Amino acid sequence: MIPRALSAAAVSAVLGCTSSPPPEASEELTIHRGATLAAVAETLEVRDLIRSAELFRFYATMSGRQRAIQAGTYEIPRPVSIRQLLSILVTGRPAQQRIVIAEGLTLREVAAAVEQQLGIPADSLLAAAQDSALRVSLGIPAATLEGYLYPSTYLVRTDAVALDVVRQLAREFEARWRPEWQHQLDSLGMTRHEIVTLASIIEGEVRHPPDRKYVSSVYHNRLRHGMRLQADPTVAYALGQRRRLWERDYQIASPYNTYLIDGLPPGPIGEPSEASIEAALNPARTDFLYFVARPDGQHVFSRTYAEHRRAVREVRRQGTER
Repeated sequence: MIPRALSAAAVSAVLGCTSSPPPEASEELTIHRGATLAAVAETLEVRDLIRSAELFRFYATMSGRQRAIQAGTYEIPRPVSIRQLLSILVTGRPAQQRIVIAEGLTLREVAAAVEQQLGIPADSLLAAAQDSALRVSLGIPAATLEGYLYPSTYLVRTDAVALDVVRQLAREFEARWRPEWQHQLDSLGMTRHEIVTLASIIEGEVRHPPDRKYVSSVYHNRLRHGMRLQADPTVAYALGQRRRLWERDYQIASPYNTYLIDGLPPGPIGEPSEASIEAALNPARTDFLYFVARPDGQHVFSRTYAEHRRAVREVRRQGTER
């Protein structure tokens, strides 16, 4: 019961009252789903965000917003008035955290990055990336969303669950996919899935950005000539780890090992950047069929196998001179 002495005028007079901590501070507050107004008010008083739970309940009821408080995690400034505090909890703008998903990460690496930055277990994100309803809604013909979680910087709600994060990253990919790219797919005679797969290989191969369109041209030329791609990043993906490759590694039995399979692997091997998708769609016009990376990350491109062998010897010589 609200005491009779606590009139609307009295409430109005104290609405500007704030909690006691010094200014310029803030505090994270979580309102759980299903929490009653009384429970919320009690929490606010215990946390010393308000002086009176009773006054908070009275003001929320008098303003007709007693059922409008939304669950979530919020950053509450200190000091804060009851009016400001109720407004924050009603507008439903929970606290957000900035996370970074780097270009070229595999799905497992994305899951590890999310776990490190948000505390969401990696296994939960890997399971969410297999969500069939989401894959169908996005038209992704694969068992997971590998390749379709756009690498960028995001603001993610601190109360987000794994599926929320996966949806946010996948929808960003859809938002970044340009309508005009469909025309380029048609001219290349390739599907979006094939281009995203090729773009992920380019992403894994290129360290010197200007090389992207030339690496792309090599892969397109090899596909056109019926040659295997022989892309080292696909072998690393098949192995499940990034490390120096040895001769025996190239014999690993996997549908992703492009030294042993014809054409493209069954799906992407990581999350390609927009630049790599652009390169996959718009390869340079060359007759290059080979390339080798120099110690500085730039590639040397060749038209014939004999030229390529000479380039490999030169690159190895440069490596021993470093």
